[in-house]
Amino acid sequence: MKAEYRKGYLQRDSVEREEYAGARSIGTRESRERGGASDVLEKILDRNNLNRAYQQVKRNHGAPGIDGMTVEAALPWLRENRVELLGSIRDGKYKPSPVRRKNIPKPDGSGVRKLGIPTVVDRIIQQAIAQQLQPLFEPLFSEGSYGYRPRRSAQQAIRKVKTYAEQGYSHAVEIDLSKYFDTLNHELLMNLLRKQIQDKRVTGLIKKYLKSGVMENGIRRKTEEGSPQGGPLSPLLANIYLNEFDQEMQSRA
Repeated sequence: MKAEYRKGYLQRDSVEREEYAGARSIGTRESRERGGASDVLEKILDRNNLNRAYQQVKRNHGAPGIDGMTVEAALPWLRENRVELLGSIRDGKYKPSPVRRKNIPKPDGSGVRKLGIPTVVDRIIQQAIAQQLQPLFEPLFSEGSYGYRPRRSAQQAIRKVKTYAEQGYSHAVEIDLSKYFDTLNHELLMNLLRKQIQDKRVTGLIKKYLKSGVMENGIRRKTEEGSPQGGPLSPLLANIYLNEFDQEMQSRA
């Protein structure tokens, strides 16, 4: 997995934040006051959290999904459809769109990397989920994990290896997990998520994203395993899935 940290993850644009009236939490006062682990969905649908998610998706300049909607076109759409969209999420009726398959040749010529590009609306929702789950899972991750984590990078991992070498270690092992994102076992992943997330509405929504399918050459294909590269939530899910292995390896060091 490639380690990366996108600067600006927590930045906000005050002008566009005011523009984005579509990111309005529609949770009732009663649901917001419940608090605790069962209230995760309300935190995801919180107006400020959705604002941040929209801004991050816009900064990433991603391509449209299967509906052809651009990031710029999403803003007026969200304004017009915010109540129906967020209401369907809270009621458990929302159905994510299939991702658009795009094959990217690997730099070493060994094949292609299969990307799955969600629609812009789904990317915003996934980003909003990731922003709330990341702080929940970060303390559980191995100290030696650097990929797809905030304030961590591949350069830091290299410096750590150098530190170990200076301490007298003579070997470093590089492992490439072939087709890792494409082969995540959904049931194992969902069990790991349920251990930490008691809000069944959130785990149910994540499962829908895992099962949303792939559109390739005009044909929709089911997704029985994997979490496609290209969605904002997939890197976090990949780290959650690998964490028990990381912890086991750390305990044997």
